[in-house]
Amino acid sequence: MKKLIPQLLGFAPPKPTKTVYTVLRQLVQWIPAGMIQRLAEEYKLDIRKWSAVSHVVALMYGQLAGCDSLNGIVDAARVHESEWRNIRGAQPPKRNTFSNANRHRDAAMAERLYWEVFDHLATVCPGFGQYKRHKGFLARMKRGIFAIDSSTIKLCLNCIDWARHRRKKAAAKLHMNLDVGSRLPAFAVVEDAGHHDSTRAKALCAGLKAGDVCLADRAYTDFSFLDGLRARGIFFVVRQKTNMKFKRVRRLPENRDASIVSDELVEPALARSKKLYPVPLRRVTANVEVDGKMREMTFLTNNFDWSPRTVAELYRARWAVELFFKELKQTCQIRDFVGYNENAVKWQVWTGMLVHLLLRFMSHVADWKLSFSRLAGVARAAVWVKRDLIELLKIYGTAPRPKPGGPREKPPPLQAFFDFWRLDYGTAGP
Repeated sequence: MKKLIPQLLGFAPPKPTKTVYTVLRQLVQWIPAGMIQRLAEEYKLDIRKWSAVSHVVALMYGQLAGCDSLNGIVDAARVHESEWRNIRGAQPPKRNTFSNANRHRDAAMAERLYWEVFDHLATVCPGFGQYKRHKGFLARMKRGIFAIDSSTIKLCLNCIDWARHRRKKAAAKLHMNLDVGSRLPAFAVVEDAGHHDSTRAKALCAGLKAGDVCLADRAYTDFSFLDGLRARGIFFVVRQKTNMKFKRVRRLPENRDASIVSDELVEPALARSKKLYPVPLRRVTANVEVDGKMREMTFLTNNFDWSPRTVAELYRARWAVELFFKELKQTCQIRDFVGYNENAVKWQVWTGMLVHLLLRFMSHVADWKLSFSRLAGVARAAVWVKRDLIELLKIYGTAPRPKPGGPREKPPPLQAFFDFWRLDYGTAGP
């Protein structure tokens, strides 16, 4: 009775329900039973000594806990061996076995697993992965809007044989087609960074249908690619390259919006470019705010009905894919790799995307209102806790956001004596 009095009086915060499942197991449970084993058999993986389920669980733990080495995952599995084995009978990994699995098992299975889990979650919860209502002009756009881009993942020199990026650097590249409405991937490619972004543009847009909108930066402004989108009835908004030459056909009616500099019809000035894109383009130049400063940007589109302001706002919506990459890199372990060959890197990137997908699903189910990094922090702190994850998210991590312009928290008294307390360690002072 004494323990209940503080809760009855409202002094003690509620606690999430106890369960027999750890948070790690609760996330793995959203992967349909038998799916991993079925895919392992389809791809003919050698799983005689170590099961495919054990492999996926080990990589998922590394993503959730932020482990930067094989030893970190192996040691955690030995410390929590009983809980580890309760996750669908997963076997704790041995270092050499784990390393060989990353090196030799086909990473195409990890990619296939991601998309099948994606489809399963969309079936279980139809609201997940669907278009979400946004503020402003996006609320009026009754069509699919997709942003394509790529992000470079830096690797160490051990990967130089397969991922040569520059003379003394190695990198992988994640190409992404992001559904702006749902903020979730529609298509992705993981490969070495030796290819230009435009080489994967057609593959990224292969699933788009007539009436959809494709948003891209200057790296994808290629006339043959844009003409292919136009022929398929797909609208696009891209930035004009600085070295492109156009001939103005005519000016369009002036717009009252002060941020619009010009709105005109143009066609490629060079004969070779005009052969690749034989019809006129619409060119909109607008003043856009970037990092608090106004910059003049020029956009190209094949839609002649939108207002020039809509064209500029559509391009700004492309920033969703940049935020996705930032979110993925900040919350998943795709900076330090547990294996350095091509197959191992792909396994880790696709598993990181799988964990990101599951956390986004939990965010949707729990109606999480705060930043995704805070959600990932709660899950990371509670990875071995036996509490209901949805209730954890509803109770913890709910500190209100600081109001803009409001008073800021003062630094601790000890730090206030130093004029460099605001800087990160290792950063030179002013």
